[in-house]
Amino acid sequence: MRIIFIGTPDFALPALRAILAAGYEVVAVYTQKPRAAGRGLALRKSPVHIAAEQAGLQVLTPERLRDPSEQARFSALRADATVVVSYGLILPKAILDGTKHGAFNIHASLLPRWRGAAPIQRAIMAGDLKTGVSIMRLGQGLDTGPVCLAGHQPIGLDMTAGELHDELALLGAHLMVEALEQLERRELDCKPQPGEGVTYADKIAPGETRIDWKRPALEVHNFIRGLSPHPGAWFEMTFNGKTERVRALRSKLVEVSGTAGTVLDEHLTITCGEGAVRLAEVQRAGKKPVVADAFLRGVKLTPGTALI
Repeated sequence: MRIIFIGTPDFALPALRAILAAGYEVVAVYTQKPRAAGRGLALRKSPVHIAAEQAGLQVLTPERLRDPSEQARFSALRADATVVVSYGLILPKAILDGTKHGAFNIHASLLPRWRGAAPIQRAIMAGDLKTGVSIMRLGQGLDTGPVCLAGHQPIGLDMTAGELHDELALLGAHLMVEALEQLERRELDCKPQPGEGVTYADKIAPGETRIDWKRPALEVHNFIRGLSPHPGAWFEMTFNGKTERVRALRSKLVEVSGTAGTVLDEHLTITCGEGAVRLAEVQRAGKKPVVADAFLRGVKLTPGTALI
């Protein structure tokens, strides 16, 4: 089959590579246009853009897909199916219906749980013990289309969003190839999502990433790992007369208690509303992530210090 691939970030790379490895003809790759990034604000191509060029594929980066000329160009590719993985822009109906069999999406949750922009982070932050990937036929609603295939993935107690991201990207790639093979054999069965169990994974807002030490330790732990490595849960501390923001990237649960937000010992154990967490990896502003011992060699936090 002739495939149009639409995607932008790292999460989409395993799927693109798997589709090519399976022998499908990718007639075009749509991705978001290069963006200014870094200190010099140089234009930077998306991960999918770079990978597609390396594979010798045609790369298209339209500003918007509602333009009739763009929709005509899409239709002229005469593809059999569209594969969409984390594109970042809303696809109009003309694009969703612009190939013979329609558009299929890799969504990083077991739908209808965690529809929306941040299913990986929200699942961990909520303390879910399992999640997965859904291959969905795209429609006009927000992740409401029928589900064709699904794969399950356990969430370990200390697993971060970054680690879960990588596992689900690989699982999704495998399932998408399977879905295309079934589609080619006319065996793909896509069933409507149930009306029960619907939850929404809103985009992570900057104003919700600060750690609240008054929450129970398990909630703080889930909050930290759910936002790791990006955007990162953070707290503030004062040393040498200055207040500095620090990102917490990894933590462990500890069965001790005390006044919430207090450094309990010389191992970066912080008390919470109930119980405590031991920070295992942190990152100061403008610095690289380091393990707790390396952090404490540069920053003296004596027991009893209150974090902000």
